[in-house]
Amino acid sequence: MAIFSSAPPDVREVPHAVGESQTLAASMPRLILEARRVAATIIHGLHGRRRAGSGENFWQYRRFVMGEPAARVDWRRSARDDFLYVREQEWEAAHTVWIWPDRSPSMAFRSPLAEDSKLHRALVIAFALADILVHGGERVGVPGLTRATGARNAVETISQTMIHDPGKRTSLPVAFAPAPLAEFIMLSDLWSPFAEIKATIARLSAKGSLGHVVQIVDPAEETFPYAGRIEFVEPEGAGAITAGRAENWRADYQARVARHRAEIRAETERLGWSFIVHRTDRPATELLLKLHERLGSERGGVGHRTPAVMERQL
Repeated sequence: MAIFSSAPPDVREVPHAVGESQTLAASMPRLILEARRVAATIIHGLHGRRRAGSGENFWQYRRFVMGEPAARVDWRRSARDDFLYVREQEWEAAHTVWIWPDRSPSMAFRSPLAEDSKLHRALVIAFALADILVHGGERVGVPGLTRATGARNAVETISQTMIHDPGKRTSLPVAFAPAPLAEFIMLSDLWSPFAEIKATIARLSAKGSLGHVVQIVDPAEETFPYAGRIEFVEPEGAGAITAGRAENWRADYQARVARHRAEIRAETERLGWSFIVHRTDRPATELLLKLHERLGSERGGVGHRTPAVMERQL
């Protein structure tokens, strides 16, 4: 017999939310320590990343973008071509990087093939990257949680805000569009329907910001190592399905995953964003290095995705 409660949904969710926040609070110190250990292996020997911004040193020419002030056009350079060009100086000011780790229920999954859950890995990478960036003079923030800051205690601020965050843990970032000169990093398992992912990336890139989409997956989600009668339960309320002989699903499952990723990759490439797949049985430093290398490296100009024209001043 089913028992129904007359309490409102938000009230019924309070005990669950309290338990979840306590678990997160207890794990935060360990996550921060691990993040700083990972970050420490990357910080030594790193140099500033060259990119466009306010400064005195010439860096590159890029194509003029409609809507920019005409005063920014370098007419001398433009006279030698069929296009209008803008002079860019080498970056010498704080850059804003928004980091969004997916904290939805599906991220809690961990199979016996991995030591950490997807959520654990996403938070460690988010904290480690934030630590590296603020040490390099950048500003970091988490959309919907914290403002962008360059303070050395940014990681502690972000973690404490997460612990006390009463909001719903969505699978994709909502109601946020970064500024044109900012960069956005999305850490998620990306198992949402492609149409939702496409719409999210379109909104995030609408103002011309650069972005990096990272799919964090458990190795079992790639290899599908299941056999026999298995019940698969969707952790975000979509129901359950039972396979009589799960091994017969493997080929179709892997083909569908490949198609899903191909669609995401094509969309990110079309917008000039990067796409990385990271498995939780791989070292966290591997992903951190890839992200640090790609930050700022793919911009061909504000709001413009064609390669920049690399020339020295004549």
